[in-house]
Amino acid sequence: MEKWICKVCGYEHQGEEAPEQCPQCGCSKSEFYQDTNQKYWKTVFVMLFVTLLISIFASFISCTTRQTVDNTPVKSFNLNRFLGKWYEIARFDHRFERDMQQCTATYTLREDGTLSVINQGKKNGKWETSEGKGKLTDTPGLLKVSFFGPFYSDYRIMHLAPDYSYALVGGEDDTYLWILSRTPKLNQATINNLLREAQQRGYDTNNLIWVEQERVPTTQP
Repeated sequence: MEKWICKVCGYEHQGEEAPEQCPQCGCSKSEFYQDTNQKYWKTVFVMLFVTLLISIFASFISCTTRQTVDNTPVKSFNLNRFLGKWYEIARFDHRFERDMQQCTATYTLREDGTLSVINQGKKNGKWETSEGKGKLTDTPGLLKVSFFGPFYSDYRIMHLAPDYSYALVGGEDDTYLWILSRTPKLNQATINNLLREAQQRGYDTNNLIWVEQERVPTTQP
C-alpha cells in the first residue's frame, strides 16, 4: 500500500494511487504526491529481510552438510603436566597458520589461573609469533583459547599419551585438527595410532598438512 500526501492541506491517503479528489480540501488528484521516503524504507526493509533469509538458509545448509565428528575430550587431564612446549607434527589447514613451518605452541600458567599461549612458526623465512590466552572449563581436557580479544574457541584434547609426550587436539568442529608432540619428531607407529584415532572419530586425515620441524642436533659422544 502506497502513501499519498496532498500538497495543499497535507491530507494523507493510503492506496495504490492518489484519490480523484482530496476529501479534506477538495483539490484535484494532480495536487497529490507520493511519499517516496516511505517507499525507500519499505524497499530497504524488504532487501534486509531477503538478505537475512539467505544467510539463515546458507547457515542451515552449511550445518547440515558439515561432517559430524566425535571431538569428545579426554576424561582425565592434568594441566600442570600439559604445560610447556609442544611441537606441531601435523594440522588441518587454516588461515592463521597458512604456509607456516616449524610451528610450536608454548603454554604457561599465569598468576590469575589463566594460561598464556604463545604460538610460533616460520613463514617465508621469517619467524612469526602470536600470543593468546586460555582458560580451563568444567570439562576435563576442554580448554577455551583466544587470540582475538574476547572471542574464545574450543581447544579439545581428544587423546593424550600416558606420559603427556604426544596429543591429538581438535576444535569446535571437523575443520580443526592437530597432532602435537614434545619432540620435533614422532615415530611412525605412534603417528599411525593417532591417525587411526582421528579416523575413528570421523576426521578426514587426508587433509592433514605435515609440518617441517628443525632437526635437533645430537650430542657427540
